[in-house]
Amino acid sequence: MHMTVTPHRYHGPEVLDDPNVPRALRQRSHRDIAVANAVFGGSRAVLGAIAECADTLPPHATLLDIGSGTGEATRLAERCCARFGVQLQTIALDIDAGLAASALRHAHGAICASALQLPLADASIDIVMCAQVAHHFSGESLTTLVREMHRVARHRVIICDLRRSWIAVAGLWAASWPLRFHPVSRHDGIVSILRGFTVAELDAVVYDSCHARATVRRRRGFRLTASWTPTPVSCLTAPTNRAVHA
Repeated sequence: MHMTVTPHRYHGPEVLDDPNVPRALRQRSHRDIAVANAVFGGSRAVLGAIAECADTLPPHATLLDIGSGTGEATRLAERCCARFGVQLQTIALDIDAGLAASALRHAHGAICASALQLPLADASIDIVMCAQVAHHFSGESLTTLVREMHRVARHRVIICDLRRSWIAVAGLWAASWPLRFHPVSRHDGIVSILRGFTVAELDAVVYDSCHARATVRRRRGFRLTASWTPTPVSCLTAPTNRAVHA
C-alpha cells in the first residue's frame, strides 16, 4: 500500500497538554524542546521570519512570545534585532506560572495568561509571535489564537510551526535517543509533528481567522512560518485574493 509523505493531521493529545503534569517533568520536557528547536531548526525559522521584518521596526520595539516555555527564543530575537540596530524589549507569555517565571532568565518581562485571551491592548506590541504553539489548537480555539495575535500586534505577526511529514517523525525518533530526550518529550515531539500543518493549511488558518494575506514559507528542518502585517479593518472585511508563498 502506498503511503504518502504527509500524513493526515492528528488531533490527539500530548502528555504536556494535561495541566496536572508535575512541574519538574514539564520543566525537563521544555528543556528538551529547547534542544530540539536548536538542533532541528525551530529557532532558525523564527529568527529568519524576524529578520525579514526587522528593517520595518522602530529603533525601540517590543516583542511578545506566546507560549514561550522557558523563554530562550526571546533572547535570540533580541540579539537578532540588535544586528539591525533595533533595541528589542521582550515579553514572554505562558499559561504555566512556573514556565513564565523561568522565562525571565531570558526575557525582560513575563506574563502568566492564556493565549486565547491576551491581557494586552489592541496594536500594543510591535511583533507578536508563537513558535511550535499553534499545533496545540484546532477549530475555534485556533481561530481565537490567531485573532488575538492579530489584534495585539502593531507591526508583524509571526507563527512558526511544524510541517507535517513522516520523514520528520522518523528523524525525531532516531535523534531523540542520542539527544537523551525524556520519554514524554519523545512521545510529545512525534505527536506535535503529526498535529502540524502543510503550507496550504497554515495559510488557510490565517486567512480564515483574520482575513490577512500571510507569507507562508517552508523552512529547514520541516518548519513553516506564516508572517503578516496586521491591519485592524482586515478582521471585518475579507480581501478578494489570497497568496501563498512556498
